[in-house]
Amino acid sequence: MSKTLGIIGGGQLGMMLTEAAQNLDDISKIIVLDPTENCPAAKVGAQQIIADFKDEDAIKKLSELSDIITYEIESGNSDVLKKLEENTEINPSPDTLRIIQDKLLQKQFLQKNGIAVAEFEKIENKEELNQMIDKMGLPLLLKTRRDAYDGRGNYKINSKSEIDDALDLFSGKTLMVEKFVKFEKEVSVIAARNTKGEISTYPVVENIHENNILRTTIAPGRVSETVRKEAEKIAEKTMEVLHGAGVFGIEMFVTSDDEILINEIAPRVHNSGHHTLQSCNTSQFEQHLRAILGMELGDSSIKTPTIMYNILGPKTFQGEYNVLFKKQDNIHLKMYGKLESKPQRKIGHVNIVDVENRGMEELLKQVEDLKKNLVIEPKES
Repeated sequence: MSKTLGIIGGGQLGMMLTEAAQNLDDISKIIVLDPTENCPAAKVGAQQIIADFKDEDAIKKLSELSDIITYEIESGNSDVLKKLEENTEINPSPDTLRIIQDKLLQKQFLQKNGIAVAEFEKIENKEELNQMIDKMGLPLLLKTRRDAYDGRGNYKINSKSEIDDALDLFSGKTLMVEKFVKFEKEVSVIAARNTKGEISTYPVVENIHENNILRTTIAPGRVSETVRKEAEKIAEKTMEVLHGAGVFGIEMFVTSDDEILINEIAPRVHNSGHHTLQSCNTSQFEQHLRAILGMELGDSSIKTPTIMYNILGPKTFQGEYNVLFKKQDNIHLKMYGKLESKPQRKIGHVNIVDVENRGMEELLKQVEDLKKNLVIEPKES
């Protein structure tokens, strides 16, 4: 019997989940909860409840209309979801969502389970921040514990003269500090576990950030065999200790001596897994649905090396836009249906696929060419 799927969040991730769900006989209807009218998921066929992600009444309504609930954003009300899971299947687990929503709880959970993370500490005032600077040294990362993504909620303190500015920026927020890690590379593993406990990981990918926003993902990542095996081992261990089914994005730092530390975990499909739409037989979006529906997990191997490049709104304008780029057979454009471009807003991505086995260096050259020629311009009224 096919089910109604409820998704908290209807942005680009919800859109691609909706598209994947439409290809599965096990799902008959998709309903998303999102505050933006006619959100990306709604534009590809999902029904929409227009409300804030944390709106208790809206979440209850979603649960009444759905057989199973999942999320594409961490902002849902985990306390409300916990109360509702007696009557509605919810995956990943609301308990897991609660842990991951709070960066301090997330780090404590990983540390407790023997998974390596950077040194961290909770702080509540200027005096404690000064103490942590004396203990951990500079630079030091000041982070808000909740509601932060794409680098928002992070402040890299380089000198004590920046303390007041940093604390003013995050006034009223619960805070923590983290020792700055001098890493060689940022990598991630997309991992999945279904309701039967089966675990599958996608190969390690390499991520390149600009202004704290993911810009490029190289799949598979340019890492040693030792790093590859260790990163996938850490991802599997992480999946074993977290509760609930679904796809998780596990971001890691690789240091100069090949030590691997988990940076952050997302209890959902992840930007660094967009390459799977073209590189793999089973995309991360289909895999997530298979996992929460209790289906057998799909093939997660990379069949074709691929580079994903995020299309971000220019810093120079906000408004309706056109995207111009040179079309090529191995370049797959995915726009998210967002009517308005905003500075640094994710409005789409491209996957550049090595269909002719020309090698990663050729793909990287194509990325550089794309950067020069892709134009986002104001739409003429």
